[in-house]
Amino acid sequence: MFGVARRRVASGGTSSLLKLRSGPARVSSVLEKEIALSSGSCGNVRNFSHITPGRLINSKPTRDVFHQEVSIQTWRRSFSSDNGDTVDVVVPPLAESIEDGTLAKFLKRPGDRVAADEPIAQIETDKVTIDVSSPESGVILKLLANEGDTVEPGHKIAIISRSADATHVAPSESAPEKPAPKPTPKASEPEEKKAPKVETATKEKPKAPAPQSSPSEPQLPPKERERRVPMTRIRKRVATRLKDSQNTYAMLTTFNEVDMSNLMKLRADYKDAFVEKHGVKLGLMSGFIKAAVNALQHQPIINAVIDGDDIIYRDYIDISIAVGTPKGLVVPVIRNADTMNFADIEKQINTFAKKANAGTLSIDEMAGGTLTISNGGVYGSLLSTPIINPPQSAILGMHSIVSRPSVVGGVVVPRPLMYIALTYDHRIIDGREAVFFLRRIKDTVEDPRRLLLDI
Repeated sequence: MFGVARRRVASGGTSSLLKLRSGPARVSSVLEKEIALSSGSCGNVRNFSHITPGRLINSKPTRDVFHQEVSIQTWRRSFSSDNGDTVDVVVPPLAESIEDGTLAKFLKRPGDRVAADEPIAQIETDKVTIDVSSPESGVILKLLANEGDTVEPGHKIAIISRSADATHVAPSESAPEKPAPKPTPKASEPEEKKAPKVETATKEKPKAPAPQSSPSEPQLPPKERERRVPMTRIRKRVATRLKDSQNTYAMLTTFNEVDMSNLMKLRADYKDAFVEKHGVKLGLMSGFIKAAVNALQHQPIINAVIDGDDIIYRDYIDISIAVGTPKGLVVPVIRNADTMNFADIEKQINTFAKKANAGTLSIDEMAGGTLTISNGGVYGSLLSTPIINPPQSAILGMHSIVSRPSVVGGVVVPRPLMYIALTYDHRIIDGREAVFFLRRIKDTVEDPRRLLLDI
């Protein structure tokens, strides 16, 4: 009878246990021992009462017996396996607006030893690349996903063993299986029967001679020299946003020319003292950001945006900086640029550049922005028409500095000149405001003292 009780307790059959017609308190003590020994697999038993109609089963509540086991289960890691030796590596939460990502690559392979919080894989989303870290130290036992798979938060991608030897691990599920060896012919088969099989195996369909094209036909490269590579998530996201921008906005671009002599002289005169005091180099981008902030304060419509049938005017200025990376274009945002000085802006740009190259920019660092500045001049671009970064209303394009002849005081002299472009949404911004905005940037860059005097 005690064996039946033990089996029913382990299977969660509490209702049958309550109906047992046991003897005196001896049965109660035996059942208490059986329940305590079976606590590892009877999670449902802790719910039944310790008193049955007319019969005393236990002298103390069953919840007291299970108190220690419940506390252990509460703090147990959700990704641990049943035997306690292996740990499942799962995809972490990506972002509030991102539901899935692409498993870009594994940084570790089966048999590699990893430490706690060491990255073992990278998940590529529409905006950023996220590292998947090891929850505990151990040896990678198996990979449960392939590079290029679409994964969601909580998806298992690897198994780590806490005690496995690095030389004895299971092969990865993503690793291709070795082809089975071909069966050797039996020794009893005569040689003359083997020979025709070898001939038929080596003979293939004769290749048709390549058609000779006429000299007038274009010679296209053969297909075996082509490579097909899937687009990255970031690249697909950039392509979608740029195409949506062209389909939504009534874009128009206006240009102007800036004499960079004074700003470059300011930089040359104070670059050493600037580095000594602030710890960062003085670049030209901070001068253009300060000039753009000043121009936005004079033309607030450039900082506004259309929302349905309304126009939203922003009383803050967040400047987005377009940064090109090997994986695609990213646009981190400098928050409250109107409250920052040259040193603060240069420090923020330097931080964003390092994170962009390392692929560690977060979603929050790229969200928002009221105006984008794109510096194609670092790549040698002479002139371009940038595309608006939704949901903003304008984008400022900087280009390379070229020494060209310029008329100064009636005399033609060489000057370092830069073409600047402003692409704007003509639905909300008229040409007058766009030209005034670009002219304001030209005036403040050519004479930075205007920023100090606010004139």
